[in-house]
Amino acid sequence: MASLLRWLWVNRNYFIIFITPFLILPLPLVVPAPEARCGFAIILMALYWCTECMPLAVTALLPVILFPMMGIMESGKVCVEYLKDTNMLFIGGLLVAIAVEHWNLHKRIALSVLLIVGVRPALLMLGFMIVTAFLSMWISNTATTAMMLPISQAVLEQLSATEADADEKELKEGQDNHAFELAEVNIKQDLDNITGDKPNNNPDMEAGINALSECRRKEREAKYLRLFKGMSLSVCYSASIGGTATLTGTTPNLILKGQMDDIFPDNNDVINFASWFGFAFPNMVLMLALSWLWLQFMYLGFNFKKTFGCGSKNEGDKDAYRVMKNEYKKLGTVSFAEGAVLVIFVILVILWFTREPGFMPGWATELFNKNGQYVTDGTVAILMSTLFFVIPSRLDCSCLASANDEHDEEAEEIEDGGEKPNDKKKKLKGTPTLLNWKVVHERMPWNIVLLLGGGFALAKGSEVSGLSKWLGQSLAPLRSIPPFAISLILCFLVGTFTECSSNTATTTLFLPILASMATTIGLHPLYVMLPCTISASLAFMLPVATPPNAIAFSYGNLKVLDMAKAGFILNIIGILSINLGINTWGMAMFNLATFPSWANVTNVTSTP
Repeated sequence: MASLLRWLWVNRNYFIIFITPFLILPLPLVVPAPEARCGFAIILMALYWCTECMPLAVTALLPVILFPMMGIMESGKVCVEYLKDTNMLFIGGLLVAIAVEHWNLHKRIALSVLLIVGVRPALLMLGFMIVTAFLSMWISNTATTAMMLPISQAVLEQLSATEADADEKELKEGQDNHAFELAEVNIKQDLDNITGDKPNNNPDMEAGINALSECRRKEREAKYLRLFKGMSLSVCYSASIGGTATLTGTTPNLILKGQMDDIFPDNNDVINFASWFGFAFPNMVLMLALSWLWLQFMYLGFNFKKTFGCGSKNEGDKDAYRVMKNEYKKLGTVSFAEGAVLVIFVILVILWFTREPGFMPGWATELFNKNGQYVTDGTVAILMSTLFFVIPSRLDCSCLASANDEHDEEAEEIEDGGEKPNDKKKKLKGTPTLLNWKVVHERMPWNIVLLLGGGFALAKGSEVSGLSKWLGQSLAPLRSIPPFAISLILCFLVGTFTECSSNTATTTLFLPILASMATTIGLHPLYVMLPCTISASLAFMLPVATPPNAIAFSYGNLKVLDMAKAGFILNIIGILSINLGINTWGMAMFNLATFPSWANVTNVTSTP
């Protein structure tokens, strides 16, 4: 029986794949309507996404099969949904991130900031969180976590080793001072009968020294185990928090952008890079500060003199600082490629912010978008990322000089009756560009492009079939509940759901429903869609909830209970912080108190 159960568990994915469609097949058979057929497809994909019985990207392709066969949408119209402007924005942002990682610019930035912050425990944790969050705003949170955790481990190991050496040295020096021994030793052995002889000749004193050494070792190990846990959690949590600050920071943000443009095509580009940053960055800073305080309380306590290091630096601090300094020196001087990538990155961010800042006409509005949305954030992202394949990775004039020298040498050999030029001709190689397609192909997560497309196809199918309208009407009784309560409840629901499902799948499934609900009850769609989108990234409780959690857990210092205890409070902190933001500066930024004309229900639904 045990072997049968093991076999069933090992092969569970096959059972889920083949049995699930038959279990929910009665829905379209009993209710022969487009809404039920679309509901069948969405439920099937939701179950496949939650169980991950198939790769997420393969599940995202199911609308290409199901919608045409069920008479919901034509195949050509479904396929168009898989590569839209939001996908281009995603690809352009990832190309920038790949270039930054390829030339180690992110590591240089990280170490530079950490050398400024210092190595005192509380400041070190804060420094790691700030750097990780900043990098995660622009590059993958998985890559950021994978880079920052080894650095944090190396620094803490150096601090632990230095403290161990200091303890050993202190104990050896204290053997000649009985008062020191009586004041320091906190053990059960009785040392009151120690004579004035040298400790080396007193067995009791040697036993006391050994016991004290063992006691200090255990205390030191326990202390640094707490530090290792706190630092690991601070890095993985800040990676998830940092990704919420920019539109390209994490996939759910782009899904919201795409869903808004798809469901509400006349929204006047209400969500763009600048508007998202204006709302999400202050919220990220607030969440990061509160998270640091909570982790500080859990793993370091609030002994400010000790953790913030008031006073002069000790040897341990200097040695740990030296570790980071050596890591920075290994990077060498700033290369031309790093400088070029940094310049392109800065220009891209400036162009994003100034394209349509909202409070004034942007450059795109004045030059291109007078009669429509011709230039978008995706256009800018692709424009700047294309430069990585055009600009050389180094300014090297030696090739031309060496070619001239070889030409002169060949001419002299011909005059002297030597070898012919073709016999000794060297192959010249051109200077490589900042990026090549091989690097991009290896590092680009193409599966996310399909996931985004699958979400857009689901939203379009829900609209065309009338399922969105039906769901909105079903949720009409929520009109009697205060808006802030609706937002809070939905954020907790999404935050709980995302702990056991990918944030991409969670956002893809919830956003079309939330849009329908908002339009039905006369609530601004962003009032619920925006906080729920950010809540989908707050997966802090389980190692499997998000890749940064899994990476931190793989180092072996953490237990599931450690992550659950810290993450549960952080989930609450994050959701409360988001709802504070949406009801204060978010309300003013997006005019959330007024139901917008572009969200009128007649514009977002169609007759099946």
